[in-house]
Formats: sequence, C-alpha cells, structure tokens
Amino acid sequence: MKSKAWYRKQLKRKPVQITRYAVQAIFLLFLLYVGLRFYQFYMHFETLGEKPFVERPSAVEGFLPISALVALKVWLTSGEFDMIHPAGLVLFAFFIGSGLIFRKSFCSWFCPVGTVSEITAWFGRKLFKKNFEIPTWLSWILTPLKYLLLYFFISMILAMPTFEAKAFLDEPYNKISDVKMLLFFLNIGGFALKVILVIFVLSLFFRNFWCRFLCPYGAMIGLGSLFRITKVRRNEDTCTNCEMCTKVCPQRIKVHTKKVVASPNCNACMSCVEACPIKDTLNMTVVNKKVNKWFIPVGFLALFFIVVVVAKLTGHWDTIITYKEWQQLIPDANYVGH
Repeated sequence: MKSKAWYRKQLKRKPVQITRYAVQAIFLLFLLYVGLRFYQFYMHFETLGEKPFVERPSAVEGFLPISALVALKVWLTSGEFDMIHPAGLVLFAFFIGSGLIFRKSFCSWFCPVGTVSEITAWFGRKLFKKNFEIPTWLSWILTPLKYLLLYFFISMILAMPTFEAKAFLDEPYNKISDVKMLLFFLNIGGFALKVILVIFVLSLFFRNFWCRFLCPYGAMIGLGSLFRITKVRRNEDTCTNCEMCTKVCPQRIKVHTKKVVASPNCNACMSCVEACPIKDTLNMTVVNKKVNKWFIPVGFLALFFIVVVVAKLTGHWDTIITYKEWQQLIPDANYVGH
C-alpha cells in the first residue's frame, strides 16, 4: 500500500499524466453508461414496449465511423448535414480536424479502445514484469497495416457517387446501424471473437498493439500531424540521453533519438515531456513556439466541450428519427441488411 506522500510526489512529478488517467477513467465510465442506456432504449422496442422507454443517448453515434465518413463526404460535396446521425458527424469531424493542432489527443484522452489497451499493457507489465519490444524490422512491416485499412475505407467511400452516399444515409440499415453494432457485440463469437482475443493477448506483451499497428481511425487523425503545426522538440545540447522519454512513450517512439517528434503516431499525451528530468529539454511547440505542457490537453478538452454544446444548441446533435420509426425498424433489426 503506497503512502499519501508517494501519491503527492507522483502528482507533483506528472500532473498531466495523472489528469489524463482520470479523464480516461471518467470517459470510459461515461461510455459504459451510454452503452447501458442504449441497451435499455433498444430493449424497449425489442420487447414491443414491455420494458420502460429510455431516451436514446446521441453519444452512441460516436461508434459509427463508417456512417460518419459517408456523412462527411455528403456534407463536403453537397453542403447537406446528416440529421440521421448528426452527433456522429459532429464527433467524427471534430476528432479528425483536431489532429491538425492537437495531434492524436483523442487517442490518448478519450478513446475507450486506447484506454483499455493501456490498462491491458499495465496488466501485462504486472504479469511479466515488463512489456516487450517488437523488433524494428517487424514494426516496419506491421505499421502500414492501419494505413492500408484506412485506404480501403476512404477509397471505397470516395468512389461512391454523392447521390449514392445520400441514399445510403437514408437506408434502414444506416438508420439502425447503432442497433446493428449493439447486436454484433451482444452476439459476438466465431472469427470476430478470436480476433479480439488475439489482439488482447498481443496487447499484454506489446504495449498498445492495436493503436500502433491496426487502428484506421487513429491513423486518419494522425494524418493531421503531417502539417507539422504541433510537435515535441528536443534540445540536443541539454539532453543527457537518459532515455526516460522513450521508456514512457505509449507509442514506443524513440524520442531520445529525435530532434523533433513529428511522427503521425505521436498522440500528444505529454508523457515524454513530463518524464524528462532536465528542464526545457523536451517541449511541446505550436507553430515552432514553445507552449506550456497543459496547452494541448486543456485546449483539446475545452474545444471538444464547446463543439458539443454548440451542436446541441444549433440542433445538430439529436437525430430526426421518430419514435414511430424506431418502432418499425428495431424489432426487425436482425433482418435488415445492406
């Protein structure tokens, strides 16, 4: 059992990381609450009204990236904002756009898969006393996989004519895509379950395996870093090559060898900056100007809440699907296909 003095020391040494862990935990609990509420919403219609009605949480649309990507295409090409899953489009557009300045802050602060991956890696360290490193040559082979997955989804949607994309958004399948997702996880098995178990086991040994090599969503957000607006700079003159920055990096970037960390894998978690024992040796910069280590997380969180509030106030958050439509669609969800 750690003493209070130990916890105070940790809070003083790495306040951003402890805050990040707290935000991750709160957001994960919030999403579990959203999942429970959505399940109750579903059961009301599945039981034909026997179960009490629970308002559908719009935040569930954050788990519909394909629908949101189609909606984004329609919005950019025709100016029509999707009102079937408006919250999904708002969240998707914000997280992708945020990558320009805040890098992959979504991945390090909000993403539930990222949070579970970090917890799994922590559990792996407890079991095996460490997380293992993937050989550099194998890392080079695995890294393109997430970009290939991203290319597959983007090329498929880019090839879709705008009128077909609009038609897709209005299809029954898309209207209940959140319900289809719920049913998938409620009845998961076979190949999908095996894949999840394999990724879980790999994540025990290799920190953030999914995030580093397979996640197309994170890959898309990371493309914003190619503009190099935000990056971590290392002062080579004061660096002692202690490698603490590299040891704590969840993306396994060799920070101690870089003059500038501009990798699309960097999720701006600020772990390296806080771990550096020499003042002003590692700094986050925006447009080549040094900023406080709180700038990225506070800016990202503040802008996120502003975007959500504005979306709600302007009517771009809740779906236009009516109770009557849910009554017609949800009981037959198992038979609705695309």
